[in-house]
Amino acid sequence: MNKNKLITACVLSGAILASFSVNAEEKTYLQGFSSKINQGFFNIGTGFIEIPKNIVNISHEHNVFVGLTWGTLRGVGHAVSRTLVGGAELLTSPIPTDDYISPPYVWERFSEDTRYFGLHYPGYWTHYGPLDHGK
Repeated sequence: MNKNKLITACVLSGAILASFSVNAEEKTYLQGFSSKINQGFFNIGTGFIEIPKNIVNISHEHNVFVGLTWGTLRGVGHAVSRTLVGGAELLTSPIPTDDYISPPYVWERFSEDTRYFGLHYPGYWTHYGPLDHGK
């Protein structure tokens, strides 16, 4: 009798563990909620890093003068946008949605331009890093 219970317990625990590994790629509600809260706080607090990021990236592609002028202007725009998106992430953190901004943190994929709501607008001054080529 104990042998049957042991076999049943092993089969059930194996099935439970297998179901966790199958759904490992899916985010739970709590993981999504904490991720949005985390991104919101960090994007509000570190949005200003978009300014040197854009200066460096545009200087690398063109020259220092263009980087210091256009990179500064573009960086200020992205800094304000990233900070506002961080606030929106905090406000909507209980609602499960896709990411509002890519890359989710300013220090991730530093050479990649920032995109909002999954959209990108190709143009002369837009460059997406070597990791995703604008996709």
